[in-house]
Amino acid sequence: MTGGVTNGRAGRARWAPAVLAALGLLAGACGTGPGTVQQSGAGTVQQSSPVESGPAATAPTPSAGSLVAGRYQPLWPFADEKQVRDWQESYRSGGHQPWHLDAEQTALSFTQGFLGFTGVDQVVKRTVTAGDARVSVGIRGEGGGRPGIAAVIHLVRFGTGPDAPWEVVGTDDTTFSLTTPRYGALVSSPVTVGGRITGVDESIRVDVRATGSARPLGGRCCVSAGGDDVPWSATVTFRAAPGRTLTLVASTGGHVAEVERFTVTGVRVAR
Repeated sequence: MTGGVTNGRAGRARWAPAVLAALGLLAGACGTGPGTVQQSGAGTVQQSSPVESGPAATAPTPSAGSLVAGRYQPLWPFADEKQVRDWQESYRSGGHQPWHLDAEQTALSFTQGFLGFTGVDQVVKRTVTAGDARVSVGIRGEGGGRPGIAAVIHLVRFGTGPDAPWEVVGTDDTTFSLTTPRYGALVSSPVTVGGRITGVDESIRVDVRATGSARPLGGRCCVSAGGDDVPWSATVTFRAAPGRTLTLVASTGGHVAEVERFTVTGVRVAR
């Protein structure tokens, strides 16, 4: 899991309004602003990851064969290396969207903008190296107490050069996981998703999302669960073009906040 508590980092949440204002501009490519996405456990290569179809489900398929650091699924904000290069050109020429170079801001934008979990607005911990980062995002503590961690987001630098941007590739899982299908698996609709959870009276929602789509491509709500490290599963239908990278997102909450924990995993649509 992540280490290195960052004093005052929760204050990064003040960026959220400005970041969210730009979210709608990222619908097709990340050169224009933060978009929307989520993930789970890419760091352990077993991540986890609702129901709607429409124009978003028929968005153009990102170019194939673009893995992050040769091994991770590109979940958000860039769909492939071409989008990375396009952003780098705009950044170098005009300084556009420098938030791509900030792991914390990217993690919050992914959580609030791509996944739509606006109540998860705190950066609780962070561990950042030259090319790899874990950012723990969470909700405000009751009565001003310590924020609770909703997920540990794994990010990796995408592309080359000193201005290679951060890309969400998964989440690290502990008491709530999404391990089926496996990370990077080829899937088709309907897909069975599942993992394990520790909690009481949990209600799990599952969404299928993809970079460039404002709405979920499919989903399921809700699956009742509870106990100590017990399995959970659900079958979800979705609409997406073959070859497209998908983010499977599972979330639970309802005790103190609408979303209290979430997990994601990255898969691809079978051709």
